[in-house]
Amino acid sequence: MSSPSISEALLRLMHAYKSRMRRALQDEQLGVPITHIRALKGICRHPDCTAQSVAQWMQRDKAQITRVLNDLLGEGLIEKRDNPADRRSQLLLPTPKGEALMGQLQNIERQTAAAMTKNLDREEVAQFVRLAAAMAKNLGGDPESPQR
Repeated sequence: MSSPSISEALLRLMHAYKSRMRRALQDEQLGVPITHIRALKGICRHPDCTAQSVAQWMQRDKAQITRVLNDLLGEGLIEKRDNPADRRSQLLLPTPKGEALMGQLQNIERQTAAAMTKNLDREEVAQFVRLAAAMAKNLGGDPESPQR
């Protein structure tokens, strides 16, 4: 039997990672969709975040992002403030509740990463991170994007 192709290996890894994350989110009863988590993560990481910037790095249309942001606002996870650099837009910031949720999410991500890398040494993990970043860059992806 031949070894799996890069595509097969990546698909298996992504499926396993997403499944583990979804189970952990359900176990913690967080009830937040993945798209909302990605948006909140980016908002927490970028202090000058706007709805337009979220739509750009998530590569989603503005209407879909508006719905996600309205959900996050309604849940009290983010707030809007006037943008002093551009009066036509508003800055998005996490609320204390949003920051607390991010803390929970980071714990889940750390636990999932620990499980995923439990039989690997630091150099193997560092090599994987370098290779994945290079591959993403080769495909036109931004390895520093907040969604990653």
